Amino acid sequence: MGETTVTQLEGRQQATSGQPGTAPQDGAAPADRHEDTATPHGTDPRGPLGPRRLLDRMRAPRRPRLWFEVLLIAISYWTYSLVRNAVPEQKAQAMRNAHWIWDVEQSMGLAFEKAVNHAVDSVTWLVVGMNYYYATLHFIVTLGVLVWLFRSHPGRYAATRTVLFATTGVALLGYYLYPLAPPRLMTGGGFIDTVLVHETWGSMASGDLKNMSNQYAAMPSMHIGWSLWCGLTLYFLARVPWVKVLGLLYPVLTLVVIVATANHFWLDAVGGMVCLAFGYGVARAWYGRWPSELPRLVPNDRTG
Repeated sequence: MGETTVTQLEGRQQATSGQPGTAPQDGAAPADRHEDTATPHGTDPRGPLGPRRLLDRMRAPRRPRLWFEVLLIAISYWTYSLVRNAVPEQKAQAMRNAHWIWDVEQSMGLAFEKAVNHAVDSVTWLVVGMNYYYATLHFIVTLGVLVWLFRSHPGRYAATRTVLFATTGVALLGYYLYPLAPPRLMTGGGFIDTVLVHETWGSMASGDLKNMSNQYAAMPSMHIGWSLWCGLTLYFLARVPWVKVLGLLYPVLTLVVIVATANHFWLDAVGGMVCLAFGYGVARAWYGRWPSELPRLVPNDRTG
């Protein structure tokens, strides 16, 4: 009888340790359970981070970092200025292109720049104000809109900033491929360089500052490209009606200023608009939506 009891106990122990689904002994863990829950070191438990998921992460709106944005803007503008001013000043070709554009505008019956230039020059306070407008607001308003986006629309900041950067980047191709003299420098054009006449500062290509900037990089006009970017951004994202109106007026006033001070032909403004359209196209292709359609706010942490 003792042998029978020992045999029964050994059979129960074998059945307990060998049959699936039975409870393990105290303190023991089944080997198959450990294999099912183990995750290799360095892998995502939801699956491998493939190209599609990596691209989606890069496209996802996230809260911008102040230090990175300040550094990026500073480096980008320095690079833009360096490349723009490094383009060879092809004076002869720039003059030929200026006369060609002037002839095209005359053939269209839309060569109004000289009339506006002379009319505004006769009103000293107005033309001096426009000189300072041309020299300052181009930077002040653009930076102001970027700061406003950073604070109030962090989810849309990166996409809208991408529009601005792509616009500026493609403009460099225009400066390189199509050197163009502004109207005030065009030989025999009869335009007035309002900065020189009224002894103000308002153009990097006039007076004592003319050697610091490429004088024949007028096409496209980034005064129009940037001001229209500011205007559209305020129109689509601002909530206050009068801010929307100011946003739309800003590029219109800028167009009047660049023509009145003889810094650009109106066709240069068209070039700036084309560059801006390219910038919006780049942002739309990358993010899959227009910047204004992205969420306004995003969490502080996008690690998930």
